[in-house]
Amino acid sequence: MNPTRICLAVVLLSLFALSSSAQIPAIPSQPSGPAAIEGIVIKDPGSEPVKKAVIELIAEDQQQGGNYTAVTGADGGFRIEGIKPGRYHLFAERTGYIESTDHGGRSRGRTLTLTAGQELKDIQVRFAAAAIVTGRVTDEDGDPFENAEVTVLRRSFSSGRTRLQQVGSERTNDLGEYRVPGLAAGSYYISVNPPPDFKSLLDSENSPAAEKNRPSSNGEKPSASYHTTYYPGTLDRSQAEPIQLHAGDEFPANFSLTPSPTLTIRGVVTNLPPNSSATIMLQSSDFNVVFNGAEVHRDGSFVIRDVSPGAYTIVASVENASVPMIARQSLRVSSNNVDGLRLVAQTGTSIRGRLRWEGKTDDSPSNSGQILLALSPSDSDADAVMDFSVGDGFSPVAQMTADGAFQWTNVPPGNYSLRLGSERKDAANWFLKSVVVGGRATDFSSISVGGGVMVLDVIASANGGIIEGIVTDSQGEPVADAVVVAAPEERLRSGRFLKTVSDQRGRFSLHGIAPGQYSLFAWDDVDGDVYYDPDFLKNYEQQAISLRIAEGDHKSLQLQVISTAEHQ
Repeated sequence: MNPTRICLAVVLLSLFALSSSAQIPAIPSQPSGPAAIEGIVIKDPGSEPVKKAVIELIAEDQQQGGNYTAVTGADGGFRIEGIKPGRYHLFAERTGYIESTDHGGRSRGRTLTLTAGQELKDIQVRFAAAAIVTGRVTDEDGDPFENAEVTVLRRSFSSGRTRLQQVGSERTNDLGEYRVPGLAAGSYYISVNPPPDFKSLLDSENSPAAEKNRPSSNGEKPSASYHTTYYPGTLDRSQAEPIQLHAGDEFPANFSLTPSPTLTIRGVVTNLPPNSSATIMLQSSDFNVVFNGAEVHRDGSFVIRDVSPGAYTIVASVENASVPMIARQSLRVSSNNVDGLRLVAQTGTSIRGRLRWEGKTDDSPSNSGQILLALSPSDSDADAVMDFSVGDGFSPVAQMTADGAFQWTNVPPGNYSLRLGSERKDAANWFLKSVVVGGRATDFSSISVGGGVMVLDVIASANGGIIEGIVTDSQGEPVADAVVVAAPEERLRSGRFLKTVSDQRGRFSLHGIAPGQYSLFAWDDVDGDVYYDPDFLKNYEQQAISLRIAEGDHKSLQLQVISTAEHQ
């Protein structure tokens, strides 16, 4: 079972059906006992049954529900019994297939709300044959390029911009061949990364003495090496051409890598404590992966060779220091070498504070001992934070004491959002109301950490708003598995976005909504978290419902589903 599929508790919908008898005057009874589901898995097109498919039913609230598994028989059928009432996510897996939506896209699974004693039948899961990208990578002489990494990517929106996200990768074998399976229909890009060449780290020419005697970058003859190459054969990412995959496709993509001139980055890490050392990493701003690295010499100088043009974040991590230290800087490499880069190492930040509950209600926690606060780095800072954190004592999760006090130590520099969490069953309506840093109000989804000591005053409320209702089509019929999003008026406040999925009856519920103006959307299908992109939302603003939520509001409404296919 894929652990990323296990959802945190968001909301539990419980609908109880009353039964009565026409002959007995009105003693209503409530169904009891576990629920059951049954259905069939079929292959599109043709509706051929799929056997040996694994069915996973995962509770949204792990405290109240459970996880269940079944395997389809020769007729494609499955049945699960003994299910605790609650809200669940159902997924299906089978090698060589992709669970698909009614519109041919990759399914996120489906959402089911099960009541006591309910028996839900006729569930139909569709599979489409997975697509494959295959080919061969050779060098300039036509010889096989072994151990090159071929990556399949697709565009996604994060950190306020569109970037390429890896969806599959494979290394070439001794014949230069590769095969990337399990791809859904859609538009993709392909890149090839040659195996890393670490000989520059061992080369005596990289010693400080050699560097002093080396000509400046302006007069240096550029070296040549193999670089990341994009389909159909360009080093320039902006010139990469997308490929369009359909269900069952086997797309051939061959590459011939040739050496090309490279660029060099020279700089120095300052503020290094005595007897300490540092390592350098160069991270792509488009992929969030490390492309190159270098050692830092005793005098703090470093050289990174074989750098391709592009946008990067360069990170220096200090080792053997009494306290963790890090330096990070954004960098764009164009057509010239970079000289004189200066990175100042800094200690991690100490953050402490106290959480207070405003507007004491019956749902407010009597103490804060069961509550967690988490610092979540922005996507662009995630890799740097991870590299800094390993072995350096920083944990992003802080558990509060009974009086609401919390603390983080050795927090790496970067941008963070603050998240409130708890395993308590009554936590669905809680929300962060405000964060004050050094006497100044700060958006909790954009906290800048830069060193020293920070004191936070956090105010939370247990009286968040609730929006519930039903998603229907143009004929008024319920729509299952619609993606419902409440987008705040201030689109850049990503921490205020809320998302859920309608169940088999079209029902949805959003809890813990902070006061403000929101636009409500219900899409039949949406790719990942693209709804964070303001340009994407502009296409659908006329079809959204706008409403203002006050603290403690409970609103019910009907949303008409939006077809994303109309805007493609």
